[in-house]
Amino acid sequence: MTGTDRFESLMQLASHGPDTFVGAGPRYPWDGLYGGQIVAQALRAADLTISSDYAPHSLHAYFLRLGDADEPVRFEVERLRDGRSFVARHVVARQSTGAILNMAASFQAPSMHAMDIQLARPPEVAPPEAGTEVSWSPLFELRLVEGSYLGPASRPPAGRDEQSACSWFRVLEDLGDNPAVHAAALAYASDSGPAWLAEALHETECRPDKSWRPLSLDHAIWYHRPFRADEWLLFQAATDSLHGSRGLTQGRVFDRHGALVASVAQEVFLRRPRPEA
Repeated sequence: MTGTDRFESLMQLASHGPDTFVGAGPRYPWDGLYGGQIVAQALRAADLTISSDYAPHSLHAYFLRLGDADEPVRFEVERLRDGRSFVARHVVARQSTGAILNMAASFQAPSMHAMDIQLARPPEVAPPEAGTEVSWSPLFELRLVEGSYLGPASRPPAGRDEQSACSWFRVLEDLGDNPAVHAAALAYASDSGPAWLAEALHETECRPDKSWRPLSLDHAIWYHRPFRADEWLLFQAATDSLHGSRGLTQGRVFDRHGALVASVAQEVFLRRPRPEA
């Protein structure tokens, strides 16, 4: 990958009129832009239109077209609601071909309630220092936990039907103290991995050739507790369904102390590349 090697640079969106921002990104090893980049920048664009007292609590995004790395991306933000407790925004990311992403995001004011209940427990896995580095980006480390990924050469253990994986990740720079920037960084990194699981489920059950390509269809994140994306986070993901070429992956994100900081769901589409003319 060439171009910027700092997440901070990706988040520096230029203002192009009221509630309109323009961003760019590097060229990736594959054709088009990286979906996690567009989601992260769209969330940042929404955040630039609200008070700093509000922090992201959820986003729901649909990928509409493959982005072009040779063009900037225009983020148009619509202010749906400004409430005392919640703020809602709608963001459309556009290039010359049309809309490439449609996203709804919600932000919450600091809560005055002390309620904090967590039933989920993190899996017992080796620390990130023992993981296998599989990152393709200079922006973050991504370390796969040994033995957690079930590909075509293995079957799920008895009593578990889904394909699963655990990985540690963190952004390789100090992101400061803005919760929205850390939320955007998690969105950026969380798009790297779910497609592998859906592809692995397809390979395990159908045993096709290697010509299938996973493409993200939609992406959702719920932010539960404060966290830092420049410190190690554990991503536990699983997929148990593939139908109509659509595979759904669901994940949970824990910090190193075991707090559940976010939940993630993503659907990917598996298709064969178009034949060259």
